[in-house]
Amino acid sequence: MGSEIFPKVKSEGGSSESGGSESGADERGGDNDAFEYFGWVYHLGVNTMGHEYCHLRFLYIRGKYMEMYKRDPHENPGTKPIRRGVINHTLMVEEIGRRRVNHGDLYVLRFYNRLDETKRGEIACASPGEVRKWMEAFDRAKQQADYDLSRGQSARDKLKLESEINLAGHRPRVRRYAHGLKQLIRIGQGPEKLLRKSSKLGAKSETDVYFEADGTDVVEAHEWKCVRTLDGVRIFEDMANKKTGKGVLVKAVGVVEASADTVFDVLLSLDRHRRYEWDMLTGDVELIESLDGHCDVVYGTLDLRKLSWWQSKRDFVFSRRWFHGQDGTYTILHFPTEYKKRPPKSGYRRIKMIACSWEISNIGTSSSLKPARCLVTLILEIRSKAWFKWKNNEFCKFERTLPFGMLSQVAGLKEYIGANPALTFESSTVVVQSKTSGVSISSNELEDAMGSDEFYDAIGTDSSSSDEDSGDEVSSKQDKKVKLKNVSWAIASLALKKTSAPDTSKELNPNVPSLTLDPSQFHGTMRHAKGEGDSDCWSSPSGSGFMIRGKTYLKDSTKVTGGDPLLKLIAVDWFKVDECITNIALHPKCLVQSEAGKKIPFVLIINLQVPAKPNYSLVLYYAADRPVNKDSLLGKFIDGTDSFRDSRFKLIPSIREGYWMVKRAVGTKACLLGKAVTCKYLRQDNFLEIDVDIGSSSVARGVIGLVLGYVTSLVVDLAILVEAKEEAELPEYILGTVRLNRVKVDSAVPLEG
Repeated sequence: MGSEIFPKVKSEGGSSESGGSESGADERGGDNDAFEYFGWVYHLGVNTMGHEYCHLRFLYIRGKYMEMYKRDPHENPGTKPIRRGVINHTLMVEEIGRRRVNHGDLYVLRFYNRLDETKRGEIACASPGEVRKWMEAFDRAKQQADYDLSRGQSARDKLKLESEINLAGHRPRVRRYAHGLKQLIRIGQGPEKLLRKSSKLGAKSETDVYFEADGTDVVEAHEWKCVRTLDGVRIFEDMANKKTGKGVLVKAVGVVEASADTVFDVLLSLDRHRRYEWDMLTGDVELIESLDGHCDVVYGTLDLRKLSWWQSKRDFVFSRRWFHGQDGTYTILHFPTEYKKRPPKSGYRRIKMIACSWEISNIGTSSSLKPARCLVTLILEIRSKAWFKWKNNEFCKFERTLPFGMLSQVAGLKEYIGANPALTFESSTVVVQSKTSGVSISSNELEDAMGSDEFYDAIGTDSSSSDEDSGDEVSSKQDKKVKLKNVSWAIASLALKKTSAPDTSKELNPNVPSLTLDPSQFHGTMRHAKGEGDSDCWSSPSGSGFMIRGKTYLKDSTKVTGGDPLLKLIAVDWFKVDECITNIALHPKCLVQSEAGKKIPFVLIINLQVPAKPNYSLVLYYAADRPVNKDSLLGKFIDGTDSFRDSRFKLIPSIREGYWMVKRAVGTKACLLGKAVTCKYLRQDNFLEIDVDIGSSSVARGVIGLVLGYVTSLVVDLAILVEAKEEAELPEYILGTVRLNRVKVDSAVPLEG
């Protein structure tokens, strides 16, 4: 599959804004000391003849500037960039998932200008892990541009004169020389044959290392108990949610000596020869339809005589949907599905495969010299009768059933990767190199994605790669700081016993008498819950069900249970609209336009735009009983730049009741919404409105589509907060919460003009 055809060389690159660029390294002045990112990417596009191309290119980001080369400029001094330009704050970056390119799979990033979507372009990487790091690189470049804009009129004038990077347009004509025809990469001429080079991840690193607990951000209701250990894999049973007569949740957990990128690539690969080495059940599978970059439909055959002599041959169809979380965790969901275009194969009977979820998360180590490791978890639901008999050693036939064969896949995967150490180097290349300089930038104005963000397992790595066209090899550069994650159950257990008690007096003005917020004065289109068993309504739970950053988080990564929300949820609107709506606070019938709403010191409005047919908007109104302190973190968020808001606006989801597969899809990890989807902000009078376009991300669209299918049986909790990244901002506090009880889609009301 993709890892075989497009190995860990450096991927190719681009971003899409507009116009060719005039700014070279010699024209940047003080920016010469800015941070740097560089590595290989695939540049995708269409040429003047209308033919698709896929070129291997070296991408270089310094501060807010980007350059694209044919060869590594470190190895070839004096080489000139073929494209160059500035990455400004209007650049939007979207991960659109996996795409088949020239008989191989690549992971694609799409760029466009939010003010002019005709200015766009695409780059692709060999793995989704590389995509995530490039997204962070572009995000930091945008923050640099935003910071420069805030410095004054001269900086604004300079930026206006600088050309945006152009990836979609055609670069200036240059003479082309053939450096070995056999090495040319041409789309449609068969598989690209790129040299494989091993990555030197973190080699010779002499950096400061600190750890972060890699647990959930929600106080989980599950209580997993280890009941068996088979071939080095632990088998767990969920003791908290036992069901009588139906089924029980079971999971197999194993540690694999490879990166999460490697394991994800192996699991997603449909290469028969590869799967035969570890998957005794679904080795014979083939792709029958790719729905989007994060979802496909797979057909396979299964010879159940491998498990029991009397069972016949079967075939099956299931859909796969995968996600890559901001914390680096991969989730792959398998759903049984019907596919009328593919009838049962002659001699086979169609069966319904068991729904299951795979989760792969990196395990941090105390030394970058140690090999990568990850935790692989397979969860499925098993009929309780056979499970309990086998667990109590009363039923050995369970070991010849389909569920047991699925649980054994974890052991097969572990042994397969352990027996093929080359996979670790082939699939886990980190192509993004970074060099952090001593440039002094206030963290309140420019978020330091490298030093304070929690979404890297390791930053500051060595990596090498080859470009057949040039034979270049990337020289390694070290970061000044490495941040690694570590799964620490001791820390997590300790955190559960603590409660966050932030001094919220610094957020709201203590010198102003508090206003009594009477919920009866405010009315939304969705009902307020009258009791726990009520449905199609909302309530506001405490923050005790969420884990947030404690006072000492920057030192020991300790998270604590949240306290009461700072803001009070006073109303919820549930609208259905033909087109997604923004600036809802300006609507004459909006709550903040009422007489009671105008008297509230401050209102935070969250407009969750739900893509569907028709579209929906879930509007949450959070009120403060006193004016917000301008110097507080909340005050800086309210009146800050969009870039600052994007880097701090955090949401923690939790499905309290509902189908377990939906729970796995939604997850329990905090998400920086501004980095996951497009957020627009409206600051006026006594309110701040945040319009969250869930449809702007293909991943988010897939998750929300799944949620809507089960929404009438779900109890969903959400916590909203401003992420704390400096010691003075800790401990975190929860801005607001909401509980949505079994919402009915049909209860949404039209928003009348």
